[in-house]
Amino acid sequence: MNYDAVTDLALSRGFYFPSCEIYADAQAGFWEYGPLGVALKNRYIELWRRELVRRDGMLEIDGSQIMSKSVFMASGHLNSFNDPIVRCSKCSSVYRADRLVGEAINAMVPERIADEELDALILKHGIRCPKCKGELSKVSRFNMMFRVSIGADGSEAYLRPETCQSIFVDFARLFKIMRCKLPIAIAQVGKSFRNEIAPRQSLIRLREFYQAEIEVFCNPRRLDDIDKFDEVKDVMLRIQDSDGIHEVKASEAVSKGIIPNRLIAYYLSLLNEFYSKTGIDMSRARFRRLADDEKAFYATVAYDFEVETSVGWLELVACNYRSDHDLKGHMQASKENMEVMDIDDSDGSSGKVLPHVFELSMGIERSLYCILEHSLYDDRENDRLVLRLKPYLAPIQVGVLPIVKKDGMDVKAKEIFNMLKKDIDAFYDDSGSIGRRYRRLDEIGTPYAITVDRQTLVDGTVTVRERDTMEQIRVRIDDLREELMARLRLPS
Repeated sequence: MNYDAVTDLALSRGFYFPSCEIYADAQAGFWEYGPLGVALKNRYIELWRRELVRRDGMLEIDGSQIMSKSVFMASGHLNSFNDPIVRCSKCSSVYRADRLVGEAINAMVPERIADEELDALILKHGIRCPKCKGELSKVSRFNMMFRVSIGADGSEAYLRPETCQSIFVDFARLFKIMRCKLPIAIAQVGKSFRNEIAPRQSLIRLREFYQAEIEVFCNPRRLDDIDKFDEVKDVMLRIQDSDGIHEVKASEAVSKGIIPNRLIAYYLSLLNEFYSKTGIDMSRARFRRLADDEKAFYATVAYDFEVETSVGWLELVACNYRSDHDLKGHMQASKENMEVMDIDDSDGSSGKVLPHVFELSMGIERSLYCILEHSLYDDRENDRLVLRLKPYLAPIQVGVLPIVKKDGMDVKAKEIFNMLKKDIDAFYDDSGSIGRRYRRLDEIGTPYAITVDRQTLVDGTVTVRERDTMEQIRVRIDDLREELMARLRLPS
């Protein structure tokens, strides 16, 4: 399915919708989750915790969304976290310059292209304001940080543009109190804020959004010393670099130099296995190694996990080897020592090490959008729209439906609903024809429908209908809860 179909479904069924939409001055780039969207997001995050955080024994924290100016001076965000912009001399519209040029010449423009090169491309191709055809200004820089003032004296602070900085400033304390050894991964999920110049396409580009970030602190001399690598050595990875697409096992990717070391290969493999359980079509996914002019200012090696959609390839996870950029910056600015004890020399002796960092920075909204687009199916043969979500991700897992609202069938259906709702996200619906009710459940991804009919009153059985195949079986009410729990359980 395409972007428009997903958006129509999201708006009509309350997965997500624009913030403050009843007001004319509502700003772009802010969207809100409805009940179905909240449930889907929470199930996705729980899958992330299960498949990454708990599996790997990571630590999880919950840091502040507002942080001091000093944090972002040390991290480099106040100087380097910016986008190139141009302004129309006639209507004063502002555009992100690299995207405007890329759309005009139908080519990807590198993220770290110089302003002078953008100016030259605008002049060469005669690019003008898309709205009024006015002349564009020279390229300038716009910092995407949201500044806030704290207290009566208006002390300067900022909304975090990524969740990871609190992980970095907390690292020394966490390493000590949790008695850590390198490598150690620290995770966080929460909101980040970026003052995007041109937010668009609902969840795809936002100013306020959720991130799930993992920072792996490691000894740069021991990047191949990963005890758990055998767990993932046979995971198949699709990697695109300057030589093309490689479909290789994780172990081969390292031995052939496609991935530089086992630590990076291990965490890319964990990420690959996680997304394979989300319902995203992994044949339309890849790890793309970024060229030097595409990488973030703090990255020395970078891969984007990308998924193909109707609006092009979307970056869902930025996988960056940040070296010691962050800890060194915070150590120098704060005067706090970020070094830790680890095996430092080839002879196995211990010494002080300033850890390097490899990160997996995941955009949750983009991931949810891809899950919805890859799962939405137009079943024309049966005249229905089906959201084929994995059962363990479905916002509503079971619909309970009396065939009619009389002869005690509705009473029995409510009893079953009340029995199930403590353990399973269930929904009771007795409005409209049974076919229409099935279609409504199919459209929001509910994997199972329980139908109470006349036979139920005779022998204590109900019909369990499966969403994708529409097959039905009879199940005893006494066995129903266990039957559903087994079907909804996440496979190991």
